[in-house]
Amino acid sequence: MNMIAHPLLVTTLMLAVSNLFMTFAWYGHLKNFSGSPWYVAALISWGIALFEYLFQVPANRIGYTELSLGQLKILQEVITLSVFVPFAVIYMNQPLKWDYLYAALCMLGAVYFIFRSA
Repeated sequence: MNMIAHPLLVTTLMLAVSNLFMTFAWYGHLKNFSGSPWYVAALISWGIALFEYLFQVPANRIGYTELSLGQLKILQEVITLSVFVPFAVIYMNQPLKWDYLYAALCMLGAVYFIFRSA
């Protein structure tokens, strides 16, 4: 039997990997290169972002076969928050705040509204 993964699962996993790279590209330099000139951080972040796009672009193409553009965007935002919170708390040593929960609840509302007509 040929086991082909469902496009939504493949999209979600690829977007999660993409988001890991994105989060490090956008925010990792604040910890790792805080003493470096901004253009050094920008070049390093740009290099990391290449890997983000190597996952994000095909993920969006795969996802668009099953999801509307709005659904794909909200999925991306939920994944972004799901990746960002552990990154902020564990890697950047930021305090875990109730605001993250409130943001997640708002995202649940967005998920409901964008997927309710599906």
